Amino acid sequence: MRAYSRPTEFNWWLTNRTYFFFVVRELTSVLIAAYMVFLLVLLRRLAAGPEAYAAYLRFLGSPGMLLFHLAALAAALYHSITWFRLAPMAITLRVRGRRVPGATVVAANYAAWLVVSLVVAWIVLRS
Repeated sequence: MRAYSRPTEFNWWLTNRTYFFFVVRELTSVLIAAYMVFLLVLLRRLAAGPEAYAAYLRFLGSPGMLLFHLAALAAALYHSITWFRLAPMAITLRVRGRRVPGATVVAANYAAWLVVSLVVAWIVLRS
């Protein structure tokens, strides 16, 4: 005998604000995956030679691709921020037997993000 499975409508995630933001967060990964494909193509064009690389850079500089890059940046920021807010619910940290407050975990995530961003910016911009 099969267990009862309640039918779910396609737009179930539009009925609740929390569900909506959950689905939006998950859909940001699709945009990030597409961005990764463009980066892999960039590496392939780089290996193909200077002409292919220059042509691809011109393509990436087109208005549509600039909008895509802005959308990918917004998706990455949204995904990161919501992940940091979820971190205290995903793990429970204990120090000397006491639970670390969720706000401390979130603040530590943001601090680590800032440090890594500054290191990457320093490496990229030091030349």
